[in-house]
Amino acid sequence: MTNRKPKKDQQKTENNSSANNQPNNPNSNSNNSTKKKSRNRGNRNRGGGNKGKNWAYLIIKLLQDNPGRDFSIKSIFRKVNANDKAEKLRVVEELEKILESGQAIMTKDGNFRNHNQAGAGEVVEGVVDFVNPRFAFIIVEGREEDIWCNADDLKFALDGDRVKVNIFPTAKGRRPEGEVVEIISRRRDEFVGKIELSERFAFVIVDNKKMHLDIFVPNNAINGAKQGEKVIVKITEWHTAKSSPVGKVAQVLGKAGSHNTEMHAILAEYDLPIKFSEEVEAEAKKIRSKVTAAEIKRRTDFRTITTFTIDPADAKDFDDALSLRKLENGNWEVGIHIADVTHYVMPNTALESEAQYRATSVYLVDRVVPMLPEKLSNDLCSLKPQVDRLTFSAVFELDEDANIYNQWFGRTVIYSDRRFSYEEAQERLETKQGDFAAELNVLNDLAKKLNAKRFKMGAINFETVEVKFNLDKHGTPIGIYLKERKDSHKLIEEFMLLANQKVAEYVYNLQQDGKERTMVYRVHEQPIADKLQNFAVFAKKFGYDIALNGRAMTASINRLIENSEGTPQQNILQSLAIRTMAKARYSTEAIGHFGLAFAHYTHFTSPIRRYPDMMAHRLLQYYLDGKANLDRNDIDKQCKHSTDMEKRAADAERASIKYKQVEYMQILSKHEKGKIYEGVVSGVTEWGVYVEITETKCEGMVRASDMLDDFYELDSENYRMVGRKTKNTIVFGDSVKVKIKDTNLEKRTMDLIML
Repeated sequence: MTNRKPKKDQQKTENNSSANNQPNNPNSNSNNSTKKKSRNRGNRNRGGGNKGKNWAYLIIKLLQDNPGRDFSIKSIFRKVNANDKAEKLRVVEELEKILESGQAIMTKDGNFRNHNQAGAGEVVEGVVDFVNPRFAFIIVEGREEDIWCNADDLKFALDGDRVKVNIFPTAKGRRPEGEVVEIISRRRDEFVGKIELSERFAFVIVDNKKMHLDIFVPNNAINGAKQGEKVIVKITEWHTAKSSPVGKVAQVLGKAGSHNTEMHAILAEYDLPIKFSEEVEAEAKKIRSKVTAAEIKRRTDFRTITTFTIDPADAKDFDDALSLRKLENGNWEVGIHIADVTHYVMPNTALESEAQYRATSVYLVDRVVPMLPEKLSNDLCSLKPQVDRLTFSAVFELDEDANIYNQWFGRTVIYSDRRFSYEEAQERLETKQGDFAAELNVLNDLAKKLNAKRFKMGAINFETVEVKFNLDKHGTPIGIYLKERKDSHKLIEEFMLLANQKVAEYVYNLQQDGKERTMVYRVHEQPIADKLQNFAVFAKKFGYDIALNGRAMTASINRLIENSEGTPQQNILQSLAIRTMAKARYSTEAIGHFGLAFAHYTHFTSPIRRYPDMMAHRLLQYYLDGKANLDRNDIDKQCKHSTDMEKRAADAERASIKYKQVEYMQILSKHEKGKIYEGVVSGVTEWGVYVEITETKCEGMVRASDMLDDFYELDSENYRMVGRKTKNTIVFGDSVKVKIKDTNLEKRTMDLIML
């Protein structure tokens, strides 16, 4: 498993020698492990040495007497008194037998350590993160450090599989290491990739960079796929030490490189659905469209109050609206009205099961793959103008300084007077002219005051760059631009944050007999100390001081964000700051949201596209109805699933952006050969330097082999590459000039030459 399997031509030759034994799998003998090769070399050297000593006993005793200690081969020679060449050869032979028996292990440094195969180490469950063909990390929930695992010790687990891992005893201060002892469950059995055909068989080369094996496909299982097409292949036989995984083509996606094929391939790569089943679509079609008088009577009626939506110009689903009216006491009543999805999507239905599984809508560069069928997402649950719509609302009374005096939560009916795009709303904020300009400016003023209070409490002002594309009718990128966040965006964001915060706070305060009510929270832990320390050291090189705790920390990060704005390093510094933070997730534990500086926070405002919001709606209504507490186990499982699906959707979105960025740069390089681009060093590694092109925010690599003026070595502690002879340095964050050398759409990579 240490290397990708040989491709078809080489494989065909190897198959001729073993065709009688493995007629359907040409690579059945091609995957000898590194350990096995090492054993064979030892066997060829048998025959000499002093046979009077029991070398195996001496080696095992040495390792067992020193649990957790590593020994190099030289130290073993010295400890067991192997002095001449013949004795050392015998020690090597016996050591290889001991490794094969499992009584000892070889570390990633090539040293040796005692290992009681019966389970002297701690056995835990975790998920495989298969970093590269040589090793993986096992991520164990609740452990700060991941467990390093040699690829040969994975027991043929793949990326994302849930496994049991035996942790070896290690010296204090060393990264924990271990070996997989059992595969509990496979993350997936379908993969997407490009098929390569030969006369007798085929291989699928998987797109996923963390799948380091090709999949063998017999000729009778290619399902009509043609050379070079993208396919979804289903594993029918998992790999062993002697053979590749075997599969059958489940679906042909189309010609590699075509726009639709590649977008579908990205969805399949991340195991995300492409379309709804007939059962789900049929169930959606049966839902009545008309809002009945009886239903309106059961709700608080906001239809006579000024209400509007603000969304992107190309949006089709409007899941939130704002209402505003002046109260007799001079205060403002602001209503945050959210589509009442759970009125239409009922428990124990196909629609519910599908929404629960998908957990989120997926946003690629050219399309939305919705969580709910179009009849719901773009029609019944979309808060369109000039029609009655059912909503779940959070309503607040605020004074001129945005202090909250009263709040109310409940089911409502609204009538949106106007649908604004962000651009239209921004025009009214800037000119103070146009319909509803007065209302928009009142809301904007209140939003800014709410925003100021958040930052005073310690919120972090991350302003990430969002890349957008102009696509032609074939999906080809003809332009690239950066989405700009203006006051109209921030206005909506601020009131959505208010609703999410106050709903969470309300449920938390409904404690019963000292026990918290079960709720879906959006939580965000404080940064891990080591990561924050590393970031502080790096930021210091650019003149920024980062405090390591409390509000001083968030204030210092905000200063960095503000002061780096407009500099070449802005995006790099902010990206690194974000990576320093913990990842936000869903949980039933009310541990707060560090980045927003909220003690309690949930997701309530986007139930059309997020299942946790649907859960929050149901739980809130349940408690508004005065019902007792709910068991949290099932809800906690769904929180974890939703977090996982959210990550997959985000990864797919990034992959689609990366694909279009590389495609766009490929087009530019053909039309503007030799063009020089300004860029910023965004990463340094042993194998080269990553550079983000300033104009397009596309990232490429200058490979070390293409840096011909010197031999550059990585100085990881100082985030730089240093020339061995010239001492020239290339530092993370440096402004550089580059040319495009090559683009690879299949791998979504771009090679650059540094000038």
